[in-house]
Amino acid sequence: MKQMTEVQLQELEQDLDTIRDEVLADLGERDARYIRRVIRLHRALEVGGRVMMPFGFIPPIFVAATISLGLSKIIENMEIGHNVMHGQYDWMNDPSLHSQTYEWDTACSSDSWRRTHNFEHHTYTNIIGKDRDYGYALLRLSDDKKWHPAHSLQFLNYILLSVFFQWGVSLHELEFERIRRGEVRLRDKLPFLRDLLHKGSRQAFKDYVFFPLITLPVAPIVLAGNLGANLMRNLWSSTVIFCGHFTQDAETFNEKDCENESKGHWYLRQLTGSSNFTGNKWVHLLSGHLSYQIEHHVFPDLPAHRYPEISGKVQAVCRKHGIGYNTGSFGHQYSTVVKRILTYSLPDPLRTKLVGQPT
Repeated sequence: MKQMTEVQLQELEQDLDTIRDEVLADLGERDARYIRRVIRLHRALEVGGRVMMPFGFIPPIFVAATISLGLSKIIENMEIGHNVMHGQYDWMNDPSLHSQTYEWDTACSSDSWRRTHNFEHHTYTNIIGKDRDYGYALLRLSDDKKWHPAHSLQFLNYILLSVFFQWGVSLHELEFERIRRGEVRLRDKLPFLRDLLHKGSRQAFKDYVFFPLITLPVAPIVLAGNLGANLMRNLWSSTVIFCGHFTQDAETFNEKDCENESKGHWYLRQLTGSSNFTGNKWVHLLSGHLSYQIEHHVFPDLPAHRYPEISGKVQAVCRKHGIGYNTGSFGHQYSTVVKRILTYSLPDPLRTKLVGQPT
């Protein structure tokens, strides 16, 4: 991470706070119209997919229904649920769009997500030993984690995590690796497991029992379509998240360097530990504007659809302070994610011999 004096960090803090204050002062009907329009789009896609699915014995309709339902799930998770739960629309005083009451359409409960993501991940972003989102306790992505023979299969683990992403996220708070090491007792996790069973079983029942049953003559087709829609959502959301956090140039940090950090230091860590990718407006919408992961990590509670218009200002601040701004095409950023996963699956001597010492 770039070394900055306290005076420089204070100036960085002031520059970014100015951007934040400008957006907060401008929040209003424009933002309310936006999120309500996105909600209408999500609902239209879901209804369209559900209505078409029983006619899925006609292949083109099955494909259209699955894609429509999958897109509705992606939009609800990424642009609505994730952003609403960050408090981006709390100022509207709408109970259906409030961060503490919203419940999203995925196996992970909103309460668990707010604990593991909003607090743990956004507070301790990329601090090894504090941010459990870094590698999801499955992947070795830096030298901070000692190589183990099991890491040689970590690309397979990555594929499995992506396919079952909603379930991987829902189990994240279990902290299985800490239970295995004896740092946490399983019985301490019983309240979490009860919540997981309640939310996860409700999601599974809805997609894999209820909707197939009410279309019983074509239940296998509806079941296959729902599976396909969830797979589509899982693969896309995991890829977006990995491209925002685990590219080749995304930095990691140690606990000692982040003790008693100032807000300016926290800003610096968010800027250097996150990655953006470019795309058109539909890519940004479907990613929940996490294509602007840098802006999201710096301003997690600002409406995400504002990130494209403030990105230039954030880049100007980075240039002013000599801070790298990690962005690139979707394909390029994803290729560096894959490279990082594969690189750190190798034993250290072999990795150094083949690819040198990666950052």
